[in-house]
Amino acid sequence: MKNLHEKLNSTDKRLRYYENIPTVIYEGSSEASLAIAQEIAELIKEKEKKNEKAVLGLATGSTPVAVYDELVRMHEEDGLSFKNVITFNLDEYYPIKPDSLQSYVRFMHEHLFDSIDIPEDQIHIPDGTVSENEIFDYCDQYEARIEEAGGIDIQLLGIGRTGHIGFNEPGSRPDSITRLITLDKITRKDAASDFFGEEYVPRRAITMGVGTIMKSKKIILMAWGEGKANIIKETVEGDIQESIPATYLQNHKNTTIVLDQASSEKLMRINTPWLLTSCKWDEKLVRKAVVWLCQKLDKPILKLTDENYNENGMADLITTQGPAYNINIKVFNELQHTITGWPGGKPNEDDKYRPERREPFPKRAIVFSPHPDDDVISMGGTLIRLVDHGHEVHIAYQTSGNIAVFDDDVVRFADFVLDYTEAFDMKEQKAEKLFRKVNDFLKSKQPGQVDSPEVKKIKGLIRRGEAKAGGRYCGVPDENMHFMELPFYETGRVKKKPISDEDIQITVDLLRKVKPHQIYAAGDLSDPHGTHRVCLTAIFEALDVVKNDDWAKDCWVWLYRGAWQEWDVNEIEMAVPLSPLELQRKRRAIFKHQSQKDRPLFPGSDTREFWQRSEDRNRGTAKVYDDLGLAEYEAIEGFVRYHFL
Repeated sequence: MKNLHEKLNSTDKRLRYYENIPTVIYEGSSEASLAIAQEIAELIKEKEKKNEKAVLGLATGSTPVAVYDELVRMHEEDGLSFKNVITFNLDEYYPIKPDSLQSYVRFMHEHLFDSIDIPEDQIHIPDGTVSENEIFDYCDQYEARIEEAGGIDIQLLGIGRTGHIGFNEPGSRPDSITRLITLDKITRKDAASDFFGEEYVPRRAITMGVGTIMKSKKIILMAWGEGKANIIKETVEGDIQESIPATYLQNHKNTTIVLDQASSEKLMRINTPWLLTSCKWDEKLVRKAVVWLCQKLDKPILKLTDENYNENGMADLITTQGPAYNINIKVFNELQHTITGWPGGKPNEDDKYRPERREPFPKRAIVFSPHPDDDVISMGGTLIRLVDHGHEVHIAYQTSGNIAVFDDDVVRFADFVLDYTEAFDMKEQKAEKLFRKVNDFLKSKQPGQVDSPEVKKIKGLIRRGEAKAGGRYCGVPDENMHFMELPFYETGRVKKKPISDEDIQITVDLLRKVKPHQIYAAGDLSDPHGTHRVCLTAIFEALDVVKNDDWAKDCWVWLYRGAWQEWDVNEIEMAVPLSPLELQRKRRAIFKHQSQKDRPLFPGSDTREFWQRSEDRNRGTAKVYDDLGLAEYEAIEGFVRYHFL
């Protein structure tokens, strides 16, 4: 694996022409995190040889967790010592107690400090309990401690949707120092899930200033996932602006931005490389470029001319594969062949140009749903179509989704059970006892507190009942609905356990039980808490186990999106059009998930209801097909095939 310096130097300089900060891109966040951890380890060892202290500036949140995991592994397995390390954390909520679930003190100890040999007096984290009249002096002392330590050698940063680094929100000055600040409303909204409600998120925080960060000898900013792609483009390729504090890093002499493929997708070298240098034009890149050109010029595919290509950085494509007419026809036909009203394959028809094979028919299909509503939100129309066409459809709900239920719904359902037993004269005292126990717990529950076993169970049952109602509405029989309850999820907290062999084995067992011809899985990886990503990993790992099974050799995997984002049209390999009536049926299936209706507990950054997001995305995909000159549909659900053999 290449280190950061090698990775940067191996990238064609022409591709980095518009990048104002040195940027390296790894295939995935795991590989990137290992490279960052190695950089830190090398610094620590180098300083140790000189009998010096290594001073690290540390960040919190999900982004650096894998870096800390690798550092812990290096300590436990490779003997990396942290006795010569001094740390300074970027920020902390204010006010907050150090033992609070959301405290960064607790976070750092859980993820790093409790597992390494760093002396306690060499750890520095802003104190969220300092009295307000002492804050100013405390922040000055924090600055002084950094100076006394010799300054920060490596500063780790994440980046927020507003472009904030640390808690330096838009409007922060480039010379700002450690101080008490007021959190931006977007930052508070993004933090709402950790606190189980935006109303519980502290309005203020203590943070290192931009000026403090800029004094660091080396800065590494990390970003993972599609959700960070837009702000990364602004940070790397945009102008320095006060409204995006991360752009100040363009003035730092030794900053490196480290990305995975998903977070880099809006950068010119990834999104439009033909504008920077000559390209190797494979089918995927040609399709991507042609769709981009159509959208840029607002023209359908078949109306593009040689001049359009030549004047928009695609002259070499015309030279090697032109004229325009030939390219246009080829891409038009490729997109046309993605469209099918038969997601399970059309029997007794030539399937040469169809995305799905005709045989066998009917097929066994299994739809994996990370949460109990992702199936109908993201591919409800296709799910209904598969059932209508007579396929044997199974739904696998991978997690219980129990943390995403409001507490008052628990009381409502527990009260219903109590009234139910009384109404039918069941004389069941346990129902009343359970109701009082649940009610008493919820009355005294603190924000972010882990639910009691009874409350977790009821929340899980609420979501299970809704999933059953949604599945039945789509025509899936009860015996074909599988509630996997993967162990990684069942913590009662937003933070989940790492994926385990047990998660993978549960998935393997289900696959071998169903022996599907089709698998549908969520490739929508931008959900705020990473559950989709872990669920997809469990499926991929399970497929690796079963790939030599006889049934697996005739199994195709289709990845769907829709709840948080959508596939770009140039990526779609199967497009299932929906009529207005089918879109209404899909909406009714989504409505069966009543606990997620109106305002879900974890809405993310998108304020629309899930059914609205879904319909807007499906209609948006259909409009792109229409604008490209293909058939006009009410809505389209898109899929990309994953080849695991």
